[in-house]
Parts: sequence; structure tokens; C-alpha cells
Amino acid sequence: MAVAASKNVRFLSRCDQGGRYDGVQVIVHKGHAFIGHMFSDGMTVVDVRDPLNPKTVAFVAAPANTRSHHLQVHDDLLFVVNGPNVWAMQQHAQQQQDYFSKPLADTLQKRTQSFAAGLRIFDISQPAAPRQIAFLAIEGLGLHRIWYVGGRYAYASAHIEGFTDHILAVIDVMDPTRPMLAGQWWLPGMWRAGGEEPAWRPGKRWALHHAIVAGDLAYGAWRDAGITVHDVSDPTAPKLVGHKNWSPPFAGGTHTPLPLPDRNLLVVADEATSANCANGLAYTWVVDVREPANPVTIATLPTPGEEDFCAKGGKFGPHNLHENRPGSFQSNNLIFATYHNAGLRIFDVANPFAPRETGYFVPPPPEQLVDTRPNSVKVIQSCDVFVDRDARMYLTDTNAGLYILQYEGH
Repeated sequence: MAVAASKNVRFLSRCDQGGRYDGVQVIVHKGHAFIGHMFSDGMTVVDVRDPLNPKTVAFVAAPANTRSHHLQVHDDLLFVVNGPNVWAMQQHAQQQQDYFSKPLADTLQKRTQSFAAGLRIFDISQPAAPRQIAFLAIEGLGLHRIWYVGGRYAYASAHIEGFTDHILAVIDVMDPTRPMLAGQWWLPGMWRAGGEEPAWRPGKRWALHHAIVAGDLAYGAWRDAGITVHDVSDPTAPKLVGHKNWSPPFAGGTHTPLPLPDRNLLVVADEATSANCANGLAYTWVVDVREPANPVTIATLPTPGEEDFCAKGGKFGPHNLHENRPGSFQSNNLIFATYHNAGLRIFDVANPFAPRETGYFVPPPPEQLVDTRPNSVKVIQSCDVFVDRDARMYLTDTNAGLYILQYEGH
């Protein structure tokens, strides 16, 4: 396969995910990649035990008009979010920017299409044949993303009726066949049903993308409201410890908060949300969290510059980070990041004040345009990455399926 550009990364194989090229979150478990989709309503399972010859073995459909783009895997449990396929809804089909600049409850006021909202849990003791064992229905627009690495509680971003957008929802999964909402937290102004007045500026969206938990602290990414740090020693009652927002002056879109707890650092990716850098460059930040009540930004990861990515078409800039999950490749120094049309990027933060790029992989142009959103162009849009213990990287794309790669820079 032709490769547009690479450094310290070896191409192993590519999979079309059973003809559903639009991949989002990917997690590998027992030699199988579980992949959520952006536009195809459901999730795909790919057998990757032979990384040179991946085979699609299952597609688990979601209800009509329902996205299952984010998921979590631990032991033999698979958690899959359910929410409206917003890109199939009339409001967003006409104007993509509304999704990133207005509260979700406002842009989906006219809910003429039915969809499922909540959390589905599957038994994956047989990875190629997921079996649903529970569904937690959420009154509202459902879940966007979830964090679960074992134990009694999962942490989700959930739109619950009466709120303007996704808030932090804690889910009790002590009995995974009977999940229950156990706690919640939101930023001031989000509880519209409680009479709270909006606290954000016009054109901004305050909404939890997701939170990652390390020890008794949860780190949340709130799109245009920056990051929060919470004490979750009692998960049913999260307590705010610190809050930092850099939007404005920066564009916002805060997407992924990756804690490096052994170093008291937090690496935070701001999602690029506009084509051709129309809203300016988005950055990945290095944040000192030695004092959780006062997070301090100390650096940004280098912006890829070997070509003019803003002129390439589509989005350029961060999307997601490999999240150092238990059982995966874990590092206090190496950061694996997806950068939309700049592909996959690997950074070394051994010196947190001077991060450096150590590798990258930019796939060739996609064979077809899969992205159904307005004004989309046929260009690589690398989305999510999972790295296994052998530094094998599983890279999804909303237009081009799954790439399996080997990092050779460590």
C-alpha cells in the first residue's frame, strides 16, 4: 500500500471493517478490535490476531438513527454508548458548525426521528459474538463517551432531559446486567430545568466530552469550557477541585484529558472542529497538575508542519489520544495522537517543557468519500488510536477504515 508519509512507523495492514469504513473509537481485547462508527449505526468486531491479515467477524447493529461511536472494554464486558446519529438529523445535516457551537439540546429541539439513548452492555467472552446483557435507558439525548477500566463505577458524558448538554454521569455497574445512574455533576448554567442561566458566550458549547479517572481524581474535558479536576473518592458525589479554561482566547473544543499521574501531568487535546483551520489552529496542551486546584499549562505539542495541512482540506489538528488503558501500551513519556488530515503523530514529553515529535504516519488519500457531513472532502481524517503492549497501533479513520501499524521509534 502506498503511504503518503511516515517516520518510525511501519505499515502492517489495512481493513475495510466489512465495508463500513467510518471508524471512531477502537479498543483491542483478546486479539479482537472493537470499533465504534461515526455514521454506520452500530459497531464492528475485527479479528486482529494476525495483524497482517485482519478479518471482520461481526457487526452489531444499533437501533435506527442511533450512534454507537464510543465504547469501553474490560475483562469480558463491552460498554457501548447510544445516542442520536446527529449527522443523520436534519438540523446537523444542514449545518455541521451548529454541533460545535451551540448546546446540543438547542440544535436537536425538533426530534422527529426515533433513536435509542443510553448504555448497552455486552458479554464478549466470545469476542466474535457479542451478546447484549443490559440496556440502561437515559431520558434525553443519551451518552456520548464513557470511561470504564473495571470496578463498580463507569464515568460517562450524558445528556439527561432538562440539561443543555452532556454532563458527568456516574453509572453503578456492580451488577452489569442492571446498571444504574449513581451520581452526576455539571457546570453552572447547564441545568436549564432548574432555572440556571447560561454561563457561556454565544458561539460556545459547554459540554463534557468525557472524563478519565486516575486514582481518586477524575479529569474532565468540557469542549469550550476547558478542563476540570474532580475528587471522586465518593463516585456518587463528584466534587470539583479545579477548573481551567483557555477558550477564549483559544478556540476550545477540548476533547481528551490524558493523565500521567506518576508525573503530575495532564496532556489535553483540543479537537480541531473547522475545515481548513477556519477557527485557527487547535493544540494539544501539557498541563502541570501538581496542585489539582490550579492546573497550569506549560507547553504544547509541536504542530505538524512538513506540509500545509490547513490547505489540504478537511480538518487539521488533534482529535484523540491513546489513553494508556490497563492492558495496553502505557508510557509516561510517549503520547500517541490522531491529527485528522495529518494522520497519526507520536510525541515524547520526557521534557514536558519541550515536547518533541518522534514519529508519524500519514495515510494516502482515501479511495472514496464516506463522511456524510456537509461540505466534506475526500481526505484522510484520522480519528482514534489504540496502542497494544507491543507498540502496535490501531488507527481509525472516518473515511478509510482501520490501519494496523508498528511503532519503531522506542
